[in-house]
Amino acid sequence: MTTHPDTARLTLEERAALGSGADFWTSRALGGIPSLVLTDGPHGVRRQAGTTDHLGLAESLPATCFPPAVGLAQSWDPGLVGRVGAALGAEARALGVDVLLGPGINIKRDPRGGRNFEYYSEDPFLTGVLGGAWVSGLQGIGVGASLKHFAANNAEHDRMRSSSNVDPRTLREIYLRAFQRVVRTSAPWTVMCSYNRINGVYTSEDRWLLTTVLREEWAFDGVVVSDWGAVQDRPAAVRAGLDLQMPGDGGRSDAQLVAAVRSGDCPAEAVDTAASRVAALAAKAAEARPDTAGPLEVGSADAEAHHALAREAAARCLVLLRNEGGLLPLEPGGSVAVIGELARNPRYQGGGSSHVNPTRVDAPLEEIRALAGLVAFAPGYAVGRDGEAEPRGEAEPRREAVRMAQGADTAVVFLGLAEHQESEGFDREDIELPADQLALLADVAAAQPRTVVVLSHGGVLRLAPVADLAPAILDGALLGQAGGGAVADVLFGRVNPSGRLAETVPVRLADVPAYLNFPGENSAVLYGEGLYVGYRWYDARDTDVAFPFGHGLSYTSFAYSDLVLESDAAGVRAHLTVTNTGDRSGREVVQFYVAKPDSAVSRPPRELKGFTDVTLEPGGSERVSALLAREDLAYWEVRADRWVVEGGAYTVSAGASSRDLRATATVEVEGDALRLPVTLDSTLGEVMADPRAAAVLVEHAEALTGGGDGYAMGTDMVRMMASIPLRRLLAFGQGDTASLEALIADLNREG
Repeated sequence: MTTHPDTARLTLEERAALGSGADFWTSRALGGIPSLVLTDGPHGVRRQAGTTDHLGLAESLPATCFPPAVGLAQSWDPGLVGRVGAALGAEARALGVDVLLGPGINIKRDPRGGRNFEYYSEDPFLTGVLGGAWVSGLQGIGVGASLKHFAANNAEHDRMRSSSNVDPRTLREIYLRAFQRVVRTSAPWTVMCSYNRINGVYTSEDRWLLTTVLREEWAFDGVVVSDWGAVQDRPAAVRAGLDLQMPGDGGRSDAQLVAAVRSGDCPAEAVDTAASRVAALAAKAAEARPDTAGPLEVGSADAEAHHALAREAAARCLVLLRNEGGLLPLEPGGSVAVIGELARNPRYQGGGSSHVNPTRVDAPLEEIRALAGLVAFAPGYAVGRDGEAEPRGEAEPRREAVRMAQGADTAVVFLGLAEHQESEGFDREDIELPADQLALLADVAAAQPRTVVVLSHGGVLRLAPVADLAPAILDGALLGQAGGGAVADVLFGRVNPSGRLAETVPVRLADVPAYLNFPGENSAVLYGEGLYVGYRWYDARDTDVAFPFGHGLSYTSFAYSDLVLESDAAGVRAHLTVTNTGDRSGREVVQFYVAKPDSAVSRPPRELKGFTDVTLEPGGSERVSALLAREDLAYWEVRADRWVVEGGAYTVSAGASSRDLRATATVEVEGDALRLPVTLDSTLGEVMADPRAAAVLVEHAEALTGGGDGYAMGTDMVRMMASIPLRRLLAFGQGDTASLEALIADLNREG
């Protein structure tokens, strides 16, 4: 990268200073280069008023709290996610913010992850599509995104030291793939490196990650910014490709960087490059700012419009997990017993750096009262600091709730986790609902067969006991400030639910893929499950789940037919007819899963490679299509250190979840050429698999077997010998090193 004109006249000290924060939320203004304002968070703008405190913890200005990623992902709607991103961009502009620190796109490796509420999914394809839509929506307004946390940041335990020890194929296919997609499709202005180490190297100091992969392979041309406090060795970080260290540290690391340049420990060109990138970003941000700066506030008109969008988004994010006997939707004129403190004081966002000061909050209780004929309320439990009911007076609130449930047509019970039970900074120890809430549900359901449960939580919960008790379950995850109205809209049928789970709900914690390797110990965590994360694990092991990935019911029903597949250079094009076979208008999310049953490498039984949606009136049909892109069919070939598409037959299934596959077809895909170089350590089997090389080695193989078939030894000699490396032929008296090396040279020349 050439030196930015505005940095050419700066001294070394000034260029070093340009690469570190002026304070907690801003970069430095030097030599005519303007300052940047960066702030949290992915589901709302957390802009602090006035002078920021040194920890960035002070009260923030009011802003719309949209559904956090855990909720937004359940929409499976890139268009909606893009609209939310644009609204966030408009509010960021109004609040004087240049870069909004999001989206968080790390994979949900384990449901106990404390920051899972801030991430989208256990699946990299879904994560990448939705994350890219968010970035495009935000940056279309002229506000930069900060794609985070790069990379393999999947637990909060010991997060500033822990090493994520993961093999190359798993790293590429699961933990880097969403980042790759968003960088290539949406060009985020910045990428934020994470706190953790990957295979022993801090991400802020990992040149392979920040330069080789991010810039050279993916062509990222923006700024790499550190997570706040993630840099422990600034010269090493700048050498690796870090551009901006945040927050500011009073110039301490600037002096270290200057000293490293003068001692030859850090190239001056690395400092110049980092300064140039920061200057270019500052210029881009300044050009996008409004011509006239008003007061730092979200205008009343925008606040109302964005609250309406937040309600629309929240309704689309709600997942109808269960609806036995068609209990939902409720009739508007009936009587309802609303039970649970979370109905009155809702849980709608996560805790930590992304915590938003909302412009308003709609409580489900009040929104239900606006639609139902008669509503009674009983808190049922109190949310204490431990998440359980306060010990005093525990029985009476429960008895009151049961009495109200008995006297109503329907009981709607709100259950979930409190903010202090799941947050940035620590991981959960289990996936249980509070015991007092389950006891309340058991009593209410025994008294009132028509019981609906509404769930609020940032991480997956064990729902088997809930499903055993309640005929209808509505999963809201976290829905943002307008979630109360959205819940009422879905309960009473004003909105037909179409959300889908972005994570598998296991029967029990012990079934989770990372159960024995989470959150790690001694500052290291082994990613021992490899590729088999989320539904990939459960499907490969044919393990029962409470609710599968992609699951979600509707108040209507849909049928799939006439799946047709076409293969071309772009990938596989899938075409399918969807018919609304019910009596209500509704939206269906069609998911396409791909398998390669005869693959030469280990693969999950099926992987999501495409999805689309369609809204149909009763009796209506529509032909839908999706491109399953060729690059998404590739696996990471560790021996060649590149992506490879295997040739042959692929099975494509269209379904309503990973376990509800309704149409399946097969298509032939032309593969990539892959001929690995032959070495002395190549096995006979590997060489014989190449027809061009096999003929050359036939005589050697026949000499070793003595012309026999091996059955006299009780074995298949050809199969037994397949694992013998070429150099071991010498041990059987076959040739010498020179002749083998000559043979290998001939084989490689033919390739």
